[in-house]
Amino acid sequence: MQIQVNTNKSIDHTSALDEHVAEVVNAAIGRFGEQISRVEVHLSDDNAQKSADGDNRCMMEARVNGYQPVVVTDHAQTLHQAINRAADKLKRALDSALGKLHDNKKNIPVADLVEPEAVEPTRD
Repeated sequence: MQIQVNTNKSIDHTSALDEHVAEVVNAAIGRFGEQISRVEVHLSDDNAQKSADGDNRCMMEARVNGYQPVVVTDHAQTLHQAINRAADKLKRALDSALGKLHDNKKNIPVADLVEPEAVEPTRD
C-alpha cells in the first residue's frame, strides 16, 4: 500500500510529517493492505493566519482494488488530531464497505444457515 501525502502551502511538508501520516494510516488500515493500492492524504490549514482556529483539515482517499475510492474528511484544532480522526473514519468506512463485499453469508438463505434440529421419534 502506497501512502502519498499532499499539503497546501500553509502546511510545512516534512519527512517527519510523512512518517507520522504513514504510521497512523498503517496502524488504522494496515490489515486492508492487500486490497488497497494507494492512500492519498491531503492536509491543509484553511485559515492559516489564525493560530487556534480549528480549521486544520485532513482528507484521506483509499484506492480499493476493483472498487470505487473510499474518501473521508476531518477538521480539527490541530493537524495531528485531524490526521488521527480521519484515519479512524477511514478504518470504519473500509470495515463497512469491504465487510459488505466479502460477507460469505450474504447470499445464503437463512434456512441454510440454521442447523436442523434433531428429530425425535414420535411415540404412538
